[in-house]
Amino acid sequence: MTVWQALGGRGYLGSAWPWRAGAFLASGALFGAVVLVVVLSGAVVGAALAVLLLGLPLLVLTALAGIPVAAVERWRLRLAGVGPLPAGSHRMPDGPGLPAWLSTRARETATWRELAYALLLALVLWPLDALAVTFGAGVPLSLVATPVLVGVHGEAKVVKLWTVDTWAAACGVAVLGLVLLAAGAYALGVVAGARAELARALLVSRESELVSSRVRLVDAFEAERRRIERDLHDGAQQRLVALTMTLGLARLDAPPGPLAGQLAKAHGEAEQALAELRDLIHGIHPRVLADYGLEAAVADAADRSPVPVDLGLDLSVRLPRPVESAAYFVVCEALANIARHSGASRAEVRGTYDGRRLVLDIRDDGRGGADPRGGTGLTGLADRVSVLDGRLSLSSPPGGPTLLHVEFPCRPTPRSA
Repeated sequence: MTVWQALGGRGYLGSAWPWRAGAFLASGALFGAVVLVVVLSGAVVGAALAVLLLGLPLLVLTALAGIPVAAVERWRLRLAGVGPLPAGSHRMPDGPGLPAWLSTRARETATWRELAYALLLALVLWPLDALAVTFGAGVPLSLVATPVLVGVHGEAKVVKLWTVDTWAAACGVAVLGLVLLAAGAYALGVVAGARAELARALLVSRESELVSSRVRLVDAFEAERRRIERDLHDGAQQRLVALTMTLGLARLDAPPGPLAGQLAKAHGEAEQALAELRDLIHGIHPRVLADYGLEAAVADAADRSPVPVDLGLDLSVRLPRPVESAAYFVVCEALANIARHSGASRAEVRGTYDGRRLVLDIRDDGRGGADPRGGTGLTGLADRVSVLDGRLSLSSPPGGPTLLHVEFPCRPTPRSA
């Protein structure tokens, strides 16, 4: 629920939403003031020292200030019920080291969009946040505190305009303060809601929202595949195993004759159905992938391949489930294509993880000439890889060899193997 949705409910004043709206605006005022000081100081000092070339690094850091500002704002938006938001549309650097990181960030639209938001926050938004908190909460609270001030000092200055020195007047001002405080709570909710939606519109590009939506769909799809695999494995497969064993025992106990022949035929059909179900379960989502990770699953796929496969995977960590699943099915589809179309006598699968991205290379010594547009299934795999911000490329000149190269930017997951 967002603060906009909470405003339409009857229990808004008794809920935590007025406090969350006030905290969102108050923290925005403080954070915006800090951003103003940092950006202004960086720009002024950097420009002054630019003549000596000492200020250029400071100017670069100032230009990149929007990145941490946007990260803090995405975290703060949760106070208004907006989020979690996708962490921008920043790409993984093209290589290791600070120069590659700076080069990648300088070419991204998201970097300059976030800098523009940081400037808007520093120059415009934080004073508006401060005014909203002052008039929506500060002034009403000062009126509510009038009786206390009269009791302590004998009189109180109400909003610096008139003096109250009697209990009756002080109580009347306090009642007015309570009324204004209730109205101010709604006003804070309206301002916080508008402010949060503005930040969301400026910080989250349409591309980021589409990518985030597609990633959620992939996660949901993978979760459903795992559920179907688990239900088939623990349900239908176990019943078929029990049926096969029962038919086998009945076959042993039956006397020679037509009945024994029928039992033998039924036993063979049950074994075939069990084998087909196991292949189906393995194709939906192999248990070895979930339990032992990508390296073990690829080794299992290589063992099942009709074409001999040389493996060279160096994966010492577990990766996010969507990445492991997509990488596994890329390898499976590639090995299936090699067996069906390439005429290769041998295939090779290599994979490494360098702390930033998973890289897979699938190679064969076949005839080459593979075309993704020819219905080999690689187009669908490329779409699946791109959803995870990965890249898939195919090199298959006539006469071979064919090389499928895949990269997935990802971080290790603490999930145990």
